[in-house]
Amino acid sequence: MMMALSESQIPPDAQHYLVCGTEDCERNYQFYCNDCHQSICEQCRDEHQKNKKTKNHEVVPYKQRKRLLPVEKCKIHPTRHLELLCEECQIPICSKCTGTKEHHGHAFTDLELVFAEKCSLCQIEITKIRSYFEPTSQDLKKEISGDVKEIKKIMEGIRTSIRTEAEAVKKLVDTVTSDKIEQVDKIEQSLLQTLNGQRQKIDDYINYLSDLIQTFNGYPSPSNIEQLTIALKSEILIIPPIPETSKPVPPVFTAGQYSKEDVAKLLGRITVPNTKPENRKIKPMEVASTQMKPSGKHRKQDRENSDVNQTLSLSSSVTKVREYEVPGFDGVYHISLSQSGRLWASVLYGDLVQTDLQGNQLQKIQTSGEYEGYHTVTQDGDLIYTDKDNKVINRITPDNTITEFIKTGDWAPLSIHSSHNHGDILVGMIKNREGKVTRYNKTGTEIQNIQRDNKGQVLYSYPRYITENINGDVCVSDSNKHAVVVVDKSGQHRFSYTGHGSRFYPYGICTDVLGHILVCDDISETVHLLNQDGQFLSLLLTEQQGVKYPYSVCVDDENNLWVGQGNTNTVTVYKYLQ
Repeated sequence: MMMALSESQIPPDAQHYLVCGTEDCERNYQFYCNDCHQSICEQCRDEHQKNKKTKNHEVVPYKQRKRLLPVEKCKIHPTRHLELLCEECQIPICSKCTGTKEHHGHAFTDLELVFAEKCSLCQIEITKIRSYFEPTSQDLKKEISGDVKEIKKIMEGIRTSIRTEAEAVKKLVDTVTSDKIEQVDKIEQSLLQTLNGQRQKIDDYINYLSDLIQTFNGYPSPSNIEQLTIALKSEILIIPPIPETSKPVPPVFTAGQYSKEDVAKLLGRITVPNTKPENRKIKPMEVASTQMKPSGKHRKQDRENSDVNQTLSLSSSVTKVREYEVPGFDGVYHISLSQSGRLWASVLYGDLVQTDLQGNQLQKIQTSGEYEGYHTVTQDGDLIYTDKDNKVINRITPDNTITEFIKTGDWAPLSIHSSHNHGDILVGMIKNREGKVTRYNKTGTEIQNIQRDNKGQVLYSYPRYITENINGDVCVSDSNKHAVVVVDKSGQHRFSYTGHGSRFYPYGICTDVLGHILVCDDISETVHLLNQDGQFLSLLLTEQQGVKYPYSVCVDDENNLWVGQGNTNTVTVYKYLQ
């Protein structure tokens, strides 16, 4: 006899061919009576619906059954079961609880109905997961695995090309080496031929001297007066001079002038295209969505952002659009643009200067800031700036009135950013060589502190500049950590960017409508371009574009990049999106 499984043992999406719950019936069930909470087979269902006592019961296919409410005792009335939901208090209660003072006048719902509804919603979500999210994710996983194989194939092809090119260069080096050695051999042969000729000439001279000695030895002989007479009259006694010889001049080898970079140029180069990675295409979900629709304002904003994202992309080149001057100063360390088309710039010695776009100074304020992003323009058009000495944040209204806006307690505020999306104010602060980021709402009420990661490690040391990305990420340029530290809206650490292949000392930072992160590097004197996940895309601005000591960056409403530098009072505007 087949043993029936309990409800808790039956998987929610299992194919059910189990034993009917009717007594003495061993057929497989396919149906369920929601009133009896019993599984039944097709024949028992027909009998169930003919029976006068059960003909009005709700019998449904097994998968559409109402889940049996878990049996649980009331904590206040232990003899009663929880069977109702108080709609006011949103807690399960027993029937006796309805008469208590705590629930007087409240409305109640059958807890079994609520439980069944929630179970039904869960089944819908499970169906979505099994029919769409899970298989789609598996498809993406297969696609990624295919990409892994393709990348490995491509990279192996590049390695083969590098080796082939290196072999060609080696053969060329061998050919040149053979030619030079042949040249040396010919020079050596010529020099040795000359020296051998000189040596032969000296050998002949030495032989001549030997013969001359013998001749001279024969002249004084008393037995040959005639020969002596001849010798006395002859000039043969004169010894000829030693033949002239010359010392050869050997060739000199001068080593070639080359470097590793020169060799690298001979062997080609590897480049990563400066293009945004294409998002993988995901087929749309065909089941109905249960997400809430955004409000009209957010829907309009989302449409506008979506339209911008569809029409904008990184340009193949960066173009200078225009320049502005901050008169009377050298070095622009932070920029804030107001809606009125005016420019706020922080310069040396804590001076905060406002100019119009013709370069006319409108006002100047003395502050305690200098090499930090210590000012920002709010949604309302006011400028707010940090005072790290007095540990406050001040506000400047359009009529130039300065008021104390936020007190930061024991923490010294360094950097500040006002969100253009929701008006929240992000402030980077320090105390006792530790840093944190505090979020305030637009009225100045503290709503969040971000200081440590989920392992308890301090996230910040000196949050010099701060901004927010389109996905809500908080991006901090921390010069002491030599990193851009990025957390999500909830404060969870996402990544830290520590430069591209060399030392990194970040300064000004901003983001754009495509989610790019743009950050100045004081070491390489360039502006790095990252995607919103921290992947390095390119050195957007270098000395080739006329940039030297970039300290501050911001993006305007026309998606142009404004750059302030530490060696000039000129603010340069570039177009890098198309």
